[in-house]
Amino acid sequence: MTGKRKLVHLTALFLLPLIVAAFGISTAGALGLVVLMLLWRWGISLSTWVAPAKTPELELRTISASHFVEKVRWCMDRLGLDYTESPCGGTLNAFYLGQSVPLLRFRTGGVCSSIGNSAEILRYLWGRYGAESPEKAAFLEPTPERLGLEERIDRCGADLQVWVYYHLLGHRDLTLRAWGVDEPRIPAWQRFALKLVYPLQAVLIRRAFQISDRHHQRAVSHLDKLMGEVEQLLADGRGSILGGDEPNFSDFTYASIMGLWLQPGAYGGGQAENVKVPREDFPEPMQREIESWIERFPHNVALIEKLYSDFR
Repeated sequence: MTGKRKLVHLTALFLLPLIVAAFGISTAGALGLVVLMLLWRWGISLSTWVAPAKTPELELRTISASHFVEKVRWCMDRLGLDYTESPCGGTLNAFYLGQSVPLLRFRTGGVCSSIGNSAEILRYLWGRYGAESPEKAAFLEPTPERLGLEERIDRCGADLQVWVYYHLLGHRDLTLRAWGVDEPRIPAWQRFALKLVYPLQAVLIRRAFQISDRHHQRAVSHLDKLMGEVEQLLADGRGSILGGDEPNFSDFTYASIMGLWLQPGAYGGGQAENVKVPREDFPEPMQREIESWIERFPHNVALIEKLYSDFR
């Protein structure tokens, strides 16, 4: 609720100059409106201290079609944690409220804390549950090799974002579905706002991710290189990228990111059904690149599908 009040306040703040100009409000009147806006914002902040919102012990704030979210969601599910997932509408929180996802909120007694960034969330989960359930949490142990692989995969996750937006931003309906306009768990006002501000969002995303032919080609090159190296490692039949048969968090990280384009049936763990875009609906250039990856990297495809069928 606080997030909704902040967004309404921000909208009113943007409209304030238009209101002053449209109604010919005097300088004194305009200053009075500014004071009212400041008091309004102060009241929102004060309300979070006077009457803090009740939060579950573990709450994961997400956008459903996100590989970084899927990575955290998957690891929390593997731990068997009882948590609440609170999906947000597309990139609204990032651009207008300064909040990124995934965001893990947890309550310790009467104190609520939060952690952003998928890698930092996994380190928290290891620190908290590694001692309580060492066998169950063993896949989260942050060895130097796993951390190094995770860091590289996460960098390619940014490349995948460029690749997705390069192909989808020009297709409003597909992008809005991926952002959650058909997801009933997302507040109705956010779903409406996504449609309303889509043209502005598209411009902001193109600038933020530097969407262009050149950056698309660079992103594809980085993804090709990573998948090519993983393909060679998997040629010996191993069940984990780093060796052995038991997958760990770095494997789930890889499958989460590459699963976004491969779309195995269990992607999202049942939490992304209303945001999935069927592969046959993808733009043709996007489909061609996916078909090329499937043909050139069969060991990658086999590992991702096995991880989703056996461990998701």
